[in-house]
Order: sequence, then structure tokens, then C-alpha cells
Amino acid sequence: MLYPRDRLMTDLPSHCTASLTPGARAPEAPALRPEKRELTLGIIPLTDCAPIVVAHEKGFFQRHGLDITIAREGSWASIRDKLVFGLIDAAHMLAPMPLAISLGVSSGPEHAVRATLSLDLNGNAITVSNDLYAHMAEADADAMTKRPTTAKALRAVIETRKQRGAPPLTLGVVFPNSTHNYQLRYWLAEAGIDPDHDVEVVVVPPPRMVDHLREGRLDGFCVGEPWNSVAVRAGVGKSLITSYELWNNGPEKVLGVTEQWAETHPQSHRALLRAILEAAAWIDEPGNRQEVTELLARPEYIGVSLETIGMSMTGTFRYALDQPTVHMPDFNVFHRYTANYPWRSHAVWLLTQMARWGQIGPDTDFQAVAERVYDPTVCRAAAADLGLIMPVREMKSEGTHHGRWTSEEGFVMGPDAFFDRKTFDPADPQGYLDGFAIRRQPVAT
Repeated sequence: MLYPRDRLMTDLPSHCTASLTPGARAPEAPALRPEKRELTLGIIPLTDCAPIVVAHEKGFFQRHGLDITIAREGSWASIRDKLVFGLIDAAHMLAPMPLAISLGVSSGPEHAVRATLSLDLNGNAITVSNDLYAHMAEADADAMTKRPTTAKALRAVIETRKQRGAPPLTLGVVFPNSTHNYQLRYWLAEAGIDPDHDVEVVVVPPPRMVDHLREGRLDGFCVGEPWNSVAVRAGVGKSLITSYELWNNGPEKVLGVTEQWAETHPQSHRALLRAILEAAAWIDEPGNRQEVTELLARPEYIGVSLETIGMSMTGTFRYALDQPTVHMPDFNVFHRYTANYPWRSHAVWLLTQMARWGQIGPDTDFQAVAERVYDPTVCRAAAADLGLIMPVREMKSEGTHHGRWTSEEGFVMGPDAFFDRKTFDPADPQGYLDGFAIRRQPVAT
């Protein structure tokens, strides 16, 4: 079922927000002929590739005149390079990647890439080895029993290791320009840990994280699901905090296309977004999550057990084998809370983190870059084809709502609180940056 914007959250199932027009399916889209029907979409084996997988398996792409091939890639660098060099048409991408590629700071070729649809919110967690968890519990048992978990106990472990002359702990992230990198650094720095001096942060592709943890090459990592749950179920790690707890309903993945491709294939692009929007709405129906889990478990997509993928996908999370499963219905958000809208304010926040950790210079015009890279225009057009109402505003503040709220435009939104209680005003990114005690010195440009 698809929902009208003006219905209240209390009238809907717990997983859904008001957004689509009534009826068992979206209205027939206009007869727009895609310039290119046969498209290849790149994905990484993570649960948040679900909108692309579902659009393929449930026939949404076909319904909108597209013949899709899904290419499972092993790393984000591979996704970046294949998109830039035209080997894939569009991609499941980390939310900061289009910004970094467009600015030439992604360790690959500079290229104009656009984020035209948000695929989801939340979805990550920070997990550590059993040994490190035990050391943290020994160092500060009180800090480890509170939720959300801070890194204060980790700071005590690091200080003890320094006194003993031990090497720094090694923590993994999936890509330098990733929400995972910024989330891990945010969590560390809040407790007084300098991620550039007190630990070693390294890049590891998501599917290899658990093996690296098991073999002792990593002491912990920040990664998307299902890899935290894989580590927990295998008994090789314990999760400390989810990205939802770090920032309620923060951005995670986007659909990325090159500017040239978008300009050359406007109708294919629009059809692509229509299909994914329908898939995202279908996924956020509570009764469909089990089928989504079954699709993702297939070897051509993620290839891990139904039980493991089902943890987060069905609204629960388990931090450790010796801890009970907890109810976390917003761990994965694919459509509700205007999740598919590419907020330019999200882009500005991501740019502040790139600046905080020295990836871009202090003279970067955050607003201009956000407007150039995060483009809601085609998203609005595709949504209108489906009878879906999207926001007109492109910026919103973050950190000011600790529960569900209704926007000025009438959209039911989820909480947006940060775990450190800071607030973010996209009109004043420099003021936000100046509020952090730990940050890298600005790079020269």
C-alpha cells in the first residue's frame, strides 16, 4: 500500500510514513521512452543495496521500461572507477562519494558525479574484537553499561597501551570518504581520542572486515550491515554503537550517476529513479521485510544467512551473543521520513566532516558544492510521475528533534538527534566546525 502525505504517523504501520498517494500500487507513470534501456548498476554486498535489488527482482525496473544488470563489486574504489569510466551506468554509493569524486579528493580521477536519490538512512555500527571489548570493560565498566556507548572506555585502554609502549589500535573503515569514516572519527573525538594520532584508521572493503577482525589485523571497525551481525553471530566481535544512535536518521547511501550520463540519458535516469522509489516504498512495508531478507541472502547479492541479514532488516539489533536482541525499528530506513530525498543540507554536513579531517580546504564553498552535486530535481520529477510529493525545501537543520515531528511542508519526519547533543545549521557550517575541539589542521589549497 502507498500512503498519502497528509496522513498522520499514528494512522500508519510502525515502519511507514505518509508520502505516496493511496492505492495498492503507484499510478501508471507517463509514457516516457528511455534513451537507453539496458543499464548496469553497481552494488556492494550490504543490506542497503536493497532498493536496487528489490526493484530488479520485483519487476519495478521492467515496469518502467528498463532492462537491468546488477554488478556486485568488491570495493568502493571499484564502484568509483567503473562509474567514472562508464563501465556501469549508475551505482549504489556512499553518500560522501559523489562529493569527493567531484572535488577530486577520492584518491581516484576527478569527475562530475551527481547524487540524485537517497537510498536509505542509518544502517552502520561500530564493532570491536572480543579482546578489545574485554579491555574496555575492565578499564571503565560504568561507561560500557550505558547506552549509547561512548568511547571513554576506549580512551582509557589507549592511554594504558601508550604507557606500556604498545602499538596503536587498528580500526577499519570502508573508504576514506565514507559516513563510516566520519562516524567512527566523530565517536572517537567526542571522547577525546584523536583519530589521526591515537589510533590507526585503515580502509578495508566491507566483506573482508570480519575476516580481518578474526585474524587480528583489525581491533575494530565501522561498517554497514550485515557485517556487524556476521561478526557477532560468529562470536568474533561485539558491537558498541549503531549509526542510528550516533545520529538519528543520518544519510547513508545514494544513487550516483555521472553528470554526462544524466545529461545524455534524461528519460532513462528518470525511469531509474521511479523504479527505485517504488521499490523503497515497498521495502518499508513491514510485511515485506522478510521477503527482502530472502532476496538479499542470495549469493549473487550478499550471500550470508537469512538469520544474519534478518536481524537489522526486520527491525532488531544484537550487540553481542551474550546480550539480548533489542528492538530498533529505524535501524534501516528506506522510504519513510522522506528518506529518498537528496537533502543538500546532508551534503553540507558531509562536507564539514571532510573539512574537519583535512580532506578538503578551508576555502571550500560548502553551499555551492552541495548545490552542484546533490541534485533533487530529477528526484522530484520522478516522484511526481508516481503521485509522490517531495519536499520543496533543500536544507534543514539537524540535531533539534528527539522524536518524530512534522515539517513545515507537512511531512512526518523521524528524530534527527546527534549522540553528543550538538545541533547543525547548514547556513553556518563554519560555526559548526569551530565547535569541535579535535580536528585536523586545514589543508592548503
